[in-house]
Amino acid sequence: MPIISVVIAEGRSCEQKRDFCRRLTDAAVSALLVRPDQVRIVLQETPLENYAVAGITFAEREETAPKGQAV
Repeated sequence: MPIISVVIAEGRSCEQKRDFCRRLTDAAVSALLVRPDQVRIVLQETPLENYAVAGITFAEREETAPKGQAV
């Protein structure tokens, strides 16, 4: 029984997370030859202020990014 743990930044919609889980399940079924009901997925959402690259949090990047630009 595969257990897939994923850490993602907060801010995605429920529909995006549901779609992601469906796709992860499909990938696990295909790659590991298991049944969908055997796949477990744990999503851990991290606040943007708790995630940093090069000493700058993603919350800071979001604050300074031009409007509409992805960080």
